[in-house]
Formats: sequence, structure tokens, C-alpha cells
Amino acid sequence: MILSACSGAHPVLYDNTHLRTVGKDAADQDIEACKEAAESAGAEEGSGKVGSVAASTGVGAGVGAASGAVGGAISGAAGQGSLIGAASGAVWGLLMGLFNAGTSQPSQAYVNYVNRCLQEKGYEVIGWE
Repeated sequence: MILSACSGAHPVLYDNTHLRTVGKDAADQDIEACKEAAESAGAEEGSGKVGSVAASTGVGAGVGAASGAVGGAISGAAGQGSLIGAASGAVWGLLMGLFNAGTSQPSQAYVNYVNRCLQEKGYEVIGWE
């Protein structure tokens, strides 16, 4: 198996005949060329991260609002509990989304484009790391 030398997520290539023939340096150059082609076609590597943070914030707000409303209903202030829960849940969701954004994978369109590009060049992508 071979890994691309660049930072961020990258495809892992199966050690097939083509890879052994062209070598690691040529494979790294082909990976970079496919990544650039994907971006030129409009597939952004990091586009999944922003959506992930936003979704995490929204889920946190919803969960916080629901749990706050339940807690508020018990104490007799469901509306106030819901607002407090939504605010604290949104903050929690935002922080978790930001924390996990660094570890998220590239967008599916980007991965699919790079995988197909490499396949057309003779490589076999077995995953991304």
C-alpha cells in the first residue's frame, strides 16, 4: 500500500501491477493531479466540513431545546428551560462540530472524483486516510 505525501485526507492505493510499474513518486504526482482536477471540476475537498459543523450545531440546539423544555416543565418554566437548553445545546454542538471538523473526511463528490480519476490511470483506491 502507498500513501500520498500531502497533508489532509488522501487515497490509499492497492499495490497492483500499475503501482509497482510507475513507482511511488509517479503515483504521488498522479494523486495530486487528480485532486487538482477534482477541485477544478468544482468538487471541494473541505466542503463537507462546513456542513458538518452546521449540522452539529443544529442538532445540539434541537437536543438542548428538547431537554431544556422537559427540565423546565418539571420546574414549571418550560419556555425558559427550552431557550436555555437550545442556547447551551447549540454551543455544545458548535464546539463538538469544530473539534471533529479537523478529522472529517473530504466531501463525497471530491472522493468519488479523485477515485475515478486514479482508476482511469490504472490505480486501485482501497480507501482514504
